[in-house]
Amino acid sequence: MSSGRLMLDVQGLSLVSSERDMLSHPEAGGLILFGRNYQCKSQLSDLIADIREQNPGILLAVDHEGGRVQRFRHEFVRIPPMRVLAQLWEADPDKALQVTEDIGWLMAAELINYDIDISFAPVLDIDWSRSEIIGDRAFGKSAPQVISLASSFMAGMHDAGMAATGKHFPGHGWVVADSHLDIPCDERSFEMLCSDDIKPFKALIDQGLDAIMPAHIIYQQVDEKTAGFSGFWLKKILREQLGFSGVIFSDDLSMEGASAVGGFVERTQAALDAGCDMALVCNNPEGAVQVLSYLERYQGPSTVSIHTMKHKKHAFDESRFERVQDLILRLGA
Repeated sequence: MSSGRLMLDVQGLSLVSSERDMLSHPEAGGLILFGRNYQCKSQLSDLIADIREQNPGILLAVDHEGGRVQRFRHEFVRIPPMRVLAQLWEADPDKALQVTEDIGWLMAAELINYDIDISFAPVLDIDWSRSEIIGDRAFGKSAPQVISLASSFMAGMHDAGMAATGKHFPGHGWVVADSHLDIPCDERSFEMLCSDDIKPFKALIDQGLDAIMPAHIIYQQVDEKTAGFSGFWLKKILREQLGFSGVIFSDDLSMEGASAVGGFVERTQAALDAGCDMALVCNNPEGAVQVLSYLERYQGPSTVSIHTMKHKKHAFDESRFERVQDLILRLGA
């Protein structure tokens, strides 16, 4: 089973020879799929079978949280943005919690049915009405609301057999800048972050959250490094203070928010040294090749096993799937 520290990607609807070589590398531990890799379910099955042939134990991931961030759309159930569930919660909290759990289950069950291990979800950021990149992806405008709904979403994912990844630690909802395009700075104090943004992460850690993805954001009153490159945030706060023992994924190291420390090798070293267990290098095949070569000689500390993130496939519940699909249609999102 693969135990590599790099999650990479591929460029199209099928593999080319250079990608097969990369996937066979012992440090290729994960692969994330994007919309460009998807045409229809039959094509997806063929692509995944080819990937598994090159690397049977590789961790297969996708961003499929719902709304704007759902890579597979045609022939897949369209998951509503989480803001729709937040609005339902304001009208009927009990109904919202059950609906949210059902949607978390459906999202995970449909992906697992195609041998995909994880969707990087749920988003645990608070919607402070400042960040367009978070916005309707958030479960609400307060920590209690996010905790309630995200907990239900995670419960649904777990019921389907999928591990959950909370993002973007310690909170991405306050900054206006997009870390895909810039290096955002959050000027709030550590005490302010603890009073709101960190609470959903702590609550879900206590409920068995499997993985966390840190933000490419500098919290300038706390540490000069972005959270994903910060031993203070990942080791002292996340591991020691919050008691998190699961997997830490870097966010994509090709994002502008990761650029301050240098090239892809330097970014990967910074992420792993800070406490990440797996580094993501997306949309840059040359960068991925550089990182694979670097990891052959990396002598960092041992990491949490990525194998805990593999899906646990259950019998597909067709009747529940149809019921939840109908429920989503009635939400009108």
